[in-house]
Amino acid sequence: MDVIPDHPWVDSANGAAVRIAMTVAARGAGLEGRLRRVTDERSGADGEVEVALDERQGLIHADLSLGANVAAAGPLRANTGVSSPGVKLHGGGFIVTREEAAALLPLPLGEGGGEGSPAKVPLIREYRNGRDLMAKSRDVQVIDAFGLNAEQLRERFPAVFQWLLERVKPERDAKSDSKDGAGYAALWWQFGKPRQEMRRQLVGLPCYIATVETAKHRTFQFLDASVLPDNMLIAIASNDAAWLGVLSSQIHVEWALAAGGRLGVGNDPRYNKSRCFETFPFPSDDTGLTPALTERIRQLAEQLDAHRKARQAAFETVTLTGLYNVLDKLRRGEPLNAKDKALHEQGLVSVLQSLHDELDAAVLQAYGWNDLGAVPWSDEAARAAWTEALLERLVALNAKRAAEEAAGTVRWLRPEFQDPARRAAAATPAPQPEQAGIAGVETEAEAEALADVTADNAETLAETSATAPAATLTQPWPSTLPEQVRAVAQLLSASPAPLPLPAIEASFKGKGPWKKGLPRILETLEALGRAQRVGGGWRG
Repeated sequence: MDVIPDHPWVDSANGAAVRIAMTVAARGAGLEGRLRRVTDERSGADGEVEVALDERQGLIHADLSLGANVAAAGPLRANTGVSSPGVKLHGGGFIVTREEAAALLPLPLGEGGGEGSPAKVPLIREYRNGRDLMAKSRDVQVIDAFGLNAEQLRERFPAVFQWLLERVKPERDAKSDSKDGAGYAALWWQFGKPRQEMRRQLVGLPCYIATVETAKHRTFQFLDASVLPDNMLIAIASNDAAWLGVLSSQIHVEWALAAGGRLGVGNDPRYNKSRCFETFPFPSDDTGLTPALTERIRQLAEQLDAHRKARQAAFETVTLTGLYNVLDKLRRGEPLNAKDKALHEQGLVSVLQSLHDELDAAVLQAYGWNDLGAVPWSDEAARAAWTEALLERLVALNAKRAAEEAAGTVRWLRPEFQDPARRAAAATPAPQPEQAGIAGVETEAEAEALADVTADNAETLAETSATAPAATLTQPWPSTLPEQVRAVAQLLSASPAPLPLPAIEASFKGKGPWKKGLPRILETLEALGRAQRVGGGWRG
């Protein structure tokens, strides 16, 4: 086998701004082979790209890598249900300036969420995307009518209704010829992907952790709960700075670089929450994490977050990308040019470096891996060896955590929110939109518009999950869609273990091809945050 996992597109003038992987294999040759990596690339005058390659031999993993098999790491239950991409607007008309927002809602910004919604939020909210976080913020807001049907929006906020009617609806109607497009057009005043699961995760938190999905530098920071994240941000539902510290450490950054992909002609790392976050084994008491060490990590993370934000507030020219560009040069011992020196002074980058160094040391101690020592930034070969040793240990810890979970021990990150037993006892309903169901709309929009899976019904489901025994007998398949959704949700909530599709089918009896619609109902419940895929099964 001969593999080049990452190579520039050689004719970017006439092709897409992408990078490619190349694999050559022969039948029966096995997975041992030669892996070549690009170490240097230079663009020529005619669009060609000259590359330099290094070469290694060994067992090639599924992610086209050698060494630690990060691709084999599976998602951990302890990490599930607390991360999500932000909302996807499907219409630029939702975005407004502060002046436009003030004109639309001259009094207090109003409340969305619908009557009886468990968590009311302003109708016009702060809105941030990846560029806002890594470069200079646009300082824009967004109209978020989640939880309001069209009649409620028109009656309570007529100016906002007209704004969206004129600026969003025409765009949605023009793209309504596809199945998804029809769903978005039917619910034109709502975001294309409102991210109900994310909203449920963030209820009650004063702030949350965010990272940009695709960025040159992997950074994490707190965002206030008033900020609605864009689709290109990953929201991690915790206000605990200890989480922020572990995620901001080089220990997690190296894992994210190895587990995630890369995107675009810039070859920027991509943070896939399923691969980078849900597989990551956090330190715990079994690795050496103590309450005192947790507090130390928490304090360092708070200082790191405050330092960066203070420097950005003091100087408009200071951006996170700029700070970390200079930090990279300091770490590698490279000379700073005049622009770098100015940014170093404005951003106090040496302070940033010291905070990261102390944070890395504290997190390594939390894992019991002090023997690895500090990251050897200025020595590429030594750093590669350091990273390889780190990844091998993290892969082993992931396997240990998976075995623990299979035996019934789950080290929940937010036990009061994630643990089904605690959640059922609390019986806290999730925020749900109050919109009438629209027949024939088979998209995420349909899932979030199903009339009978609303806040009132969610409370019933929560009570059912807390009291109902595991289903052992078959029951009649309901005749209406809302009843079908409720029945499947109750079955999953009552089961102590994930149920594969055949077991769910065996729990009901009915006439006609009713089983064909069952996968769609499970996907709908997943979109509503009422079901989750676990291995080959489903759980509530």
